[in-house]
Amino acid sequence: MRASMISAAAVAALVGYGSTIALVLSAAAALGASPAETGSWVFAVCLAKAIGSAVLSSWTRIPVVLAWSTPGAALIAGSVGLTMAQGVGAFLLAAALMVLTGVIRPLARLIGAIPPSVAAGMLAGVLLPFCLAVPVQAAAMPGLVLPIVAVFVAVRLWNPAFAVLAALATGLVLALVSGTGVAGVAASLPALVFIRPEFSPAALIGLGVPVYLVTMASQNLPGFAVLRGAGYEPPVQKALTVTGLFSGIAALFGGHMVNMAAITAAICLADEVEPDRARRWKVGLVYGFFWLLLGLSGPLLLAGLAAVPPGLVATVVGLALAAPLIGALGQAFAVVDQRFTATATLVVATSGVSAFHIGAAFWGLLAGLAVHLLALAANRLTTRLP
Repeated sequence: MRASMISAAAVAALVGYGSTIALVLSAAAALGASPAETGSWVFAVCLAKAIGSAVLSSWTRIPVVLAWSTPGAALIAGSVGLTMAQGVGAFLLAAALMVLTGVIRPLARLIGAIPPSVAAGMLAGVLLPFCLAVPVQAAAMPGLVLPIVAVFVAVRLWNPAFAVLAALATGLVLALVSGTGVAGVAASLPALVFIRPEFSPAALIGLGVPVYLVTMASQNLPGFAVLRGAGYEPPVQKALTVTGLFSGIAALFGGHMVNMAAITAAICLADEVEPDRARRWKVGLVYGFFWLLLGLSGPLLLAGLAAVPPGLVATVVGLALAAPLIGALGQAFAVVDQRFTATATLVVATSGVSAFHIGAAFWGLLAGLAVHLLALAANRLTTRLP
């Protein structure tokens, strides 16, 4: 096996873990997860990504690498009033919908019919509050936050893939040097904790459905596009079915969605990784191995992150979501005629409004679809007028 394949898989796994682990921890905290449940969440998703990447790559002979749902974690982190058991129920629904999308082609076409302005507007509305937390934290702790932001910007100009990882490392060092960290959590062996799901209608509609939609629109579709760009025909149905099944298994132990990777996939698909495209699928096996190592090392890594003050975690999370926010805003407002639709979706999704115990992301989706349908009806009426 080529050294370039090993190094690429290691870098991709490290970037994927380090750049968004703080967001996953924020999602667990929003659902009131205990330390044991949080550790189980991270371990379960790492295992799902490791095994899923190896299974799909071996099955399809295509370099398929998986990631956890970053926008899904952001949506969970922004939820209010839900318990861990209700979150697990929502994760199971999202996983079931993913499997159905892989099995039932009309459902995939129905999801594809959602206008990009609406899907991207909902995602932007979910991400924006996290990014707005960065200047708030900078005003509250300038001595700690501003150096992190400066490192992030400097590294991003050199290599965007490592910017968040560098910011996280800077935050850990500053917390250690300044003595502002909270008491650390003793490291232990990783363990899976079964969590009995609770199927709350509010959680299923307000969290499960939006998590499924943002994962499809913002993770799976770009992941398939990256594969096409590298010259491979994406195994869409197999990928959706397998990721849905593994997401469902991980959900029983607290884990949220796993899906196709995009940025980390690009690292693994370069020609330098393996010149022979027919043999490049093996990078998925190596990638899975490194995610297994990260899962086994989870308690030690999480113990270190526990020493970081919440304000610094919020800063790293906001910086990590800057790139997805840029992409979502660009897609939401790309079509001039749909900018009002995108704005309506974004405003409602960002508002934090909750009705019938259902969160703002779902209402933003409904608002955007309503405006879009009204616009279509108005256009048809105008064309029929003499």
